[in-house]
Formats: sequence, structure tokens, C-alpha cells
Amino acid sequence: MELNEYFPMWDKLTAPQQTRLLAASQKRHFDRGQIVHNGLTDCTGLFLLQSGQLRAYTISEEGREITMYRLFERDICLFSASCILRSIQFDIVIEAEKATEAWMVPADTYKKVMEESAPLANYTNEIMASRFSDVMWLLDQIMWKSLDRRLAHFLLEESALENTTTLKLTHELIGNHLGTAREVVTRMLRYFQSEGMVKLSRGTVELTDLDRLEKLESK
Repeated sequence: MELNEYFPMWDKLTAPQQTRLLAASQKRHFDRGQIVHNGLTDCTGLFLLQSGQLRAYTISEEGREITMYRLFERDICLFSASCILRSIQFDIVIEAEKATEAWMVPADTYKKVMEESAPLANYTNEIMASRFSDVMWLLDQIMWKSLDRRLAHFLLEESALENTTTLKLTHELIGNHLGTAREVVTRMLRYFQSEGMVKLSRGTVELTDLDRLEKLESK
């Protein structure tokens, strides 16, 4: 996948602007579990995913994590270059959930071209608006949906992503995604198991009744 395929307004950039972006771009590889971006003080550049999966999360003062959104093939990781955006105060950590290949456009290069090009600035704002929509959706889930529904949604989403009903997930990892304590997740999973919706074993959650999980999620 070439760099221009990530930008629908590529043809609206001038030839020198295209050349600068192409010349500055670098191929990057991240192993599973590797930190791609670590908070506001880290402004590496814009990442354009070729393959793999990234997780963006924030950490509370008590050290509790919560997943804000995920990024997949063809997505653009904007907050790894948060210094190019004014008034952005999101202290976000971005981690590779799977081995990931990406283009990296240095923040200073991207910022200079964006300041020159209204089409690129507008497209960047569209990406940012999409990410804020993800965050607002998350807030809605936390504020208005019970944990059992959020957990059901998470398990079904993981099943769809991994294309299996047997998920290699620890209770602590699930808690990190949902922003809740491991013990709370354990109690809820045990309830799910007592109701026949899942089967638990060490490091594994097997979904045994997808229909009931879907009904619970949609309540």
C-alpha cells in the first residue's frame, strides 16, 4: 500500500508537497506489546497502518487503563503526532496489540505541509473529528450502560476481530480495556458462566451462547 492511498485528497497537493511527504516517510515495524506513542510529551509523527492493530488508551491517576479506540489496516494514527494540533490535551498511550507495519510521516514535515494545504488540513480535521466521536461513544457507554452490557459488547467485538469464539484474554486485560478492576471483571465473567454464556479456563474465555450475549448487549 502506497502513501497516497491513505489520503483521498492527494491529487490536491502540489507536486513539491507530495514529494516532501514521500521523501520524509519511513517504514516502521512494531512488535506485539510495543509502545508506539507515550503521552503528550511524545510527538513522533503520523502513523499510517499497513497491517496489524493498535490500541489507544488512557491511564487514570490510580493507574487504571481504559481503551479509547483501536486502529486497523488503512487507518491513520493521528494522536501520535498530537503536537501538530492546537489545544490537544489528550494524554494517550498507543500500543501495538498485534505485530504492526506502518508508514511514519514525521510530525514537523506533516505540520508544514498541512499549514500550506487547506485540503490536507481539512482531511486531518475529519480524522480528528472521527476520533473524538469514538471518545464520545466511549463516554456514553461508561455513563449509561451497565458493565454486563459493556462486557458482552467487548467479548463479541473481540470474537469478530479474532474470528473465533475462544478468546485468549486474561481478566486483567479485559479490565484494562473496560476501565474497571480485574476482580469486578472476574465476578461478571463468573456470572456469565453460571448463565451458560461463556466457559472460563486459565487465560481463556470461550463464548458458548452468542445469541444471549447479543441480546444482553442490545438491551
